[in-house]
Amino acid sequence: MTTASRKAKGRNLQYWVAKKVAKLFDIVFDQQDDLCEIHSREMGQAGCDVYIRDKTLYDLFPYDIECKNTETVSLYAYIAQAKANTKEGRQWLVIHKKNQSQPIVIMDAEHFFDIVNINKGD
Repeated sequence: MTTASRKAKGRNLQYWVAKKVAKLFDIVFDQQDDLCEIHSREMGQAGCDVYIRDKTLYDLFPYDIECKNTETVSLYAYIAQAKANTKEGRQWLVIHKKNQSQPIVIMDAEHFFDIVNINKGD
């Protein structure tokens, strides 16, 4: 696989994630619009892969996302990269996809159980 096709796979996953987050909050994702509230980071740039520009959306969606579209899994390396790119007060999130599979979300277990506890309805 060429470098260009690997980058295209990664870019497609980042676009998919950005579109999903945009849909959750009823906003438009337009990668060509430099003022769009949510953006996919360009390949090779430092930082999280899905960038939220809008302050309100940034506060409502407390995740800094690392996207990986690979056939092999280096789980703890992905987590380390996500943590390194996560700003203080936010949560890291890894979204991994491989060919012919649905994307999966990897997050801190304590945070997951905090979410479940908040939403259990007590």
